[in-house]
Amino acid sequence: MIPGADDYGIAIDVSDAAIDRLLDARPADTDPAPALTYARNVFVPLTTACRYTCTYCTYYDPPGQASLLSLEEVREICEEGADAGCTEALFTFGDDPDDRYTEIHAQLDEWGYDSIHDYLRAACEVALDAGLLPHSNPGDQTREQMALVADVNASMGVMLETTAEVQAHGGPRGKNPGQRLNTLRNAGELGVPFTTGILVGIGEDWRDRAEALLAIRELHEQYDHIQEVIVQPVSPNERWKQPGPALDIMRRVTAMARVALPEEVSVQVPPNLAPVRDLLDCGVDDLGGVSPVTDDHINPDYRWPALRELEEIAAYAGVPLRERLPVYQRHLDAGWVSDRIRGAIEADDDAGARYRARLD
Repeated sequence: MIPGADDYGIAIDVSDAAIDRLLDARPADTDPAPALTYARNVFVPLTTACRYTCTYCTYYDPPGQASLLSLEEVREICEEGADAGCTEALFTFGDDPDDRYTEIHAQLDEWGYDSIHDYLRAACEVALDAGLLPHSNPGDQTREQMALVADVNASMGVMLETTAEVQAHGGPRGKNPGQRLNTLRNAGELGVPFTTGILVGIGEDWRDRAEALLAIRELHEQYDHIQEVIVQPVSPNERWKQPGPALDIMRRVTAMARVALPEEVSVQVPPNLAPVRDLLDCGVDDLGGVSPVTDDHINPDYRWPALRELEEIAAYAGVPLRERLPVYQRHLDAGWVSDRIRGAIEADDDAGARYRARLD
């Protein structure tokens, strides 16, 4: 039983037999993808506050030190990204930051916002006005929180990370796998194109990895909403001194992801964190969001590759490199986006032309 699943009424039946079958998957069971895709984005760290204190994370700042971007700062970042040809504004912040951080709550109140999701909605509208499509990753969300911002997002996401209870999540505010799965379910019920993924090397074992991938697959089979699954290695930083997972581990778990997931769900590895060239034969087909103008604020020690470097990766694989939008073509064709997002993509302006240039 996945920890916390009962608390949220998550009925996922990942059998031991299915786990055992997936544990047999190896790179030899996968084929290289016929093309590689990526999105050009700006990273907008709306606030560095988070109720969690995961031992591998450098993103969060302690109470009293956390920042909160003003809408003017959001607009400046987004306009710079639009000028650089980006199509996506990636909004991130820690889980329920206005719950634990009195200063953040007070600042939101002073600016006239009831909650961080109320403020996120305003930030997404700024991004749309500046010519970018929002993709928000604000951690765990209730159905009500997600519904508040779903129509101003082209897609959304949260990392499942693992279905196991691991020490890296420890403490009274540790992440709850059941709550994470509930966020994925909320996205499915609300019809939100969604990104999720697993974090490799935080104390989980092989069965945990298989279980997490199969749980994602089961939710996708119910709702058809998962666009991509990220296979992300934990990376050494100022808070996490242990080495990341070895190459053979990354190759095997990436192959497991490709075997576990339906063909329409992309397997993504972040090119600034993972040895992409050594994983191409394991079924990787997406390189994620890469920014020409902003840092990876979650992994600031690991710079984004330049477009030229992505082109070199694709050339090494002998496949084309294609730029995509934060919402995948199949979800756009199936009417998964709101009228607001579709209107932005179809608009007779510079932003609309830039979006359409990335469509198949």
